[in-house]
Amino acid sequence: MRADAPPSARFPRSSRPTTRATNDRRSAVAVPAQTDIFAPRRVAAARESENHLTASTGITISIDAMGGDHGPAVVLAGAAIALKRHPDTRFVLFGESDVVQPVLDAHPELAAASVFHHCDISIRMDEKPSQALRQGRYKSSMWRAIDAVKTGEADVAVSAGNTGALMAMAKFCLRTMANIERPAIAAIWPTLKGESIVLDVGATIGADAQQLIDFSMMGGAMARALFGLERPTVGLLNIGVEEVKGQDDIREAGRLLKEMPIPGIDYRGFVEGNDLGQGIVDVVVTEGFVGNIALKTAEGTARQIAAYLKAAMSRTWLAKAGYLLARSAFDRLRDKMDPSKVNGGVFLGLNGIVIKSHGGASPEGIAAAIDLAHAMARNGLREKIEADLDRFHRLSGETTDIAESMQ
Repeated sequence: MRADAPPSARFPRSSRPTTRATNDRRSAVAVPAQTDIFAPRRVAAARESENHLTASTGITISIDAMGGDHGPAVVLAGAAIALKRHPDTRFVLFGESDVVQPVLDAHPELAAASVFHHCDISIRMDEKPSQALRQGRYKSSMWRAIDAVKTGEADVAVSAGNTGALMAMAKFCLRTMANIERPAIAAIWPTLKGESIVLDVGATIGADAQQLIDFSMMGGAMARALFGLERPTVGLLNIGVEEVKGQDDIREAGRLLKEMPIPGIDYRGFVEGNDLGQGIVDVVVTEGFVGNIALKTAEGTARQIAAYLKAAMSRTWLAKAGYLLARSAFDRLRDKMDPSKVNGGVFLGLNGIVIKSHGGASPEGIAAAIDLAHAMARNGLREKIEADLDRFHRLSGETTDIAESMQ
């Protein structure tokens, strides 16, 4: 079936089931509660190898050492932290030698686990994607980090650089997967039940119904790779849970997700913005404009609450004493609300894995992005997405053949 076919062509009306699933959130089974809301959900490694990696195989990560607001000093410090957590990791570093080499020399263990390639060009944080692609293609540190994934030199690429430029280069270099029209950026979202995945947070503005369905499958594959779930729950972000609410594309995507079985996911209907932190579903799907605003609103709110707490705990001597007594609890709260602790947006839908770190991330934040990259490579994210897409399009093709034979 053609990838550019409209949603109604991919999901023929004659094949729709007669039963209708309810969209009442009260009837949905919530994500199993955890005994500790501060505990991470992530699995350490795949239970069964679904890619070319095995338990004894090291992960190779290519890094744009020039990316981010702070450059190599922070990026390499973060890589050094990540190396201690994942001793099986090898790094391929790209950057300007006169800046990178002195920093690398200060981290001898990282240097021993790395291969460094000099690049003449680095992409500025304020550079337009078109200009970055025109001037930095084939020779910039960002491009070469991505290209290392394409050539097989690395399993996954990480950059804290310009998001627009990184996406443009990743799309041009790696290309989108078969039957995927637009890529998405997926973010890890802290919730009261651990973590969930939200996508798209900025790659595709104004996604149509078919693209939202693609995002649902890719987000489900990521949840299986990251959380070890067999069939993660998925919800569409909307202005209400009722079927009549929302834009046409959202309502159409919701209808199709309910009426057509999608491999690897359990669709639970619409979720609202105030559900994002509740952990009602494992994966929340939206288009990039709304997702990016939601992400930045959440990050800003977290910083605002942290500032409120800091001010409140320093107003009086009694408040200061109370803070000292409860310091460990406040430290856990701060870590849970710190955006850098869940740093890393995953580019989904490409023929390779690329992780985007916050540009202003600290060394610990860079390490968190590398942790995520390691998990995605180790647990076979790309292979899971490809398998889901293949099963889905074979299933939708069979359904279309049945519908046509009945006409």
